[in-house]
Amino acid sequence: MEKLPFYKLVIDENDDNDSGVNYVALVDSPATDKVWMAFNKHYQFKATAPEKRIISGALMVANLPIYREDNKLGKYYVVFDKDTIFKIVKKYFRNGFTSNVNLMHDSKAKVDGVYMIESMIIDKDRGIVAPAGYGDLPDGSWFGSFRVDNQDIWDKFVKTGVFSGFSVEGLFQQEYMVDATSQTLENLHDRIVNLKKEMKKLLQVKNK
Repeated sequence: MEKLPFYKLVIDENDDNDSGVNYVALVDSPATDKVWMAFNKHYQFKATAPEKRIISGALMVANLPIYREDNKLGKYYVVFDKDTIFKIVKKYFRNGFTSNVNLMHDSKAKVDGVYMIESMIIDKDRGIVAPAGYGDLPDGSWFGSFRVDNQDIWDKFVKTGVFSGFSVEGLFQQEYMVDATSQTLENLHDRIVNLKKEMKKLLQVKNK
């Protein structure tokens, strides 16, 4: 069975460099030293308060293997651990990037009138868990809500369901960890997906 390398993504916390998450994209279906990444694999958001134009969802899920493929490294997986996510969130807010939103990771499609209004890092020991309907996100995951003032974005893309997920982008350093079989990592991902589906079913039954 094919073994694929497994990298942990990290950032430099210093203010005088551009590593870290600098944009959150609204999307439709979501050994280098430093690399810019946009993650096609996105986390679904929901219009939790349509009358207030608020969309909420996971921005980063701790320890979730994400498949990548490029000309330099070939096929591999990357993961953000909870310590790195904490550093990313701190730097994101320190740099004032809460209004940095674009469409489909297109640098020419930055949108105005969409900005973060809520942010939390899941920490069960502190009593911080994902809201109902989002499954049991692991500790260290980043969850957030955005307000959509932009009428055009709300009407054309959110209300219609054209865009349904958040996806972060930025510069990250890659640290080699281990080689793992693709099947092992795919099984882990499948377990997480199935857990979210089961939570959704339970909530649907509860709300009937």
